[in-house]
This record gives sequence, C-alpha cells and structure tokens, in this order.
Amino acid sequence: MFSLQQLLGKGDKFFDLLEASAEEARSSVHSLVSFLKSPCAAPTMEEFVLTRRKEKRIAEQISEQLVRTFVTGLEREEIEALSNALYKIPKTVEKFVERFTLATDRLQGVDFSSQAEMVEKTAEILVDMVKHLRKIPPLERIKELNDRLQYLEGEADKVMLQLLREVYAGKFDPIQALIVKDLYELLEKVIDRCRDAGNVVTLIVLKNS
Repeated sequence: MFSLQQLLGKGDKFFDLLEASAEEARSSVHSLVSFLKSPCAAPTMEEFVLTRRKEKRIAEQISEQLVRTFVTGLEREEIEALSNALYKIPKTVEKFVERFTLATDRLQGVDFSSQAEMVEKTAEILVDMVKHLRKIPPLERIKELNDRLQYLEGEADKVMLQLLREVYAGKFDPIQALIVKDLYELLEKVIDRCRDAGNVVTLIVLKNS
C-alpha cells in the first residue's frame, strides 16, 4: 500500500496546509451561523473577507509547494482540486453575507436556521475527513463520512424545496422573494462546496488505499 505522504513529498507540509485550509473553511461557516443567529446585529464583512483571504493565502502556499516538491502528475491535480474546493467554501460564504448586507431591511423575520444547521454539520464532517488524510484511514471510514455528507446534502435539497415552496406560494413580496431565493440558493451552494471537497478526499483515499 502506498503512503500518501510519499506521494506528497517531504514532511507534513501539505497535510498542515490542507488541514489549515479546512479549518479556515469551517471558521467561515461558524461565523456565518453566528451571523444568522443575530440578524438584528449590524452586519460586517470584515471577518468574512479576512477568512477568505487567509484561505487564499493557504491555497497559494499549496501551489508553491506543489511546484517545489511534488513531481508526479495525477496526485498533484488531486491536491490542487482539494485546495480549490476548500477555497470555494469561504468564498461562497462571503458572497452570501455580502448580498445579505445589501438587503438587510427586507430580510427581517426570514428564517435561515434550517439551512444554517446543515451547513455547520457538513463543515464539521469535512474537517474530519481532511484530517484523516495525514494517515490514510480505512476506505470504509472515509466512505462512512462521505455518506454522511451526501445524506446531509440530500436533506438540504429537501429543505430547499420546502423553502422555495413558501417563496412561490406568495409568502414574500416580489422583490423580497427574489432576494430570499438568491440567499437560499447561496446557502445551498455552501453545502454543495463541502460535498465537493469531501468527494475529492474520498477519491484520494480510494486511489491510495
């Protein structure tokens, strides 16, 4: 059985960077959930922009390390794919908060808690999966975690359908309906980003187990 560490090159640098990237993604999600729990508080973009910039710096470090130490082709693409997938999580979170702040007055009383709870759960599972890469775990363990991600994504689709049903039923005025639908879809996309990253982790483990 090949060691992923042999494939990645010297030391634990790639593992450290990928784990740091996953942690930043989770941090952005935690900030988002806190933000949604206090909708009356004055929203600020600074925290979300900072997290996304940290994530981008980590992605750049991964790219630099790949150029310096990673000599094979496919494995490099897998690590780049995971890095890119992780970066898209805080980027999408930032986009949600940015659009939310543009329409705060029209969002009073809109409940995002169901989606927020699922976003938080998917981020936690993803961090666990990335941390498993340091020592390739049994494939069954990663499949179990990935199955949980897929399940949550499926449940999120059901929640999304119910939320859209309320939108289309006329719960909101036309302008508000457009805003709410856009924000619901962005939260759904955060969950999808976590699922995509989890799929990359699963593929890496599958190929190296």
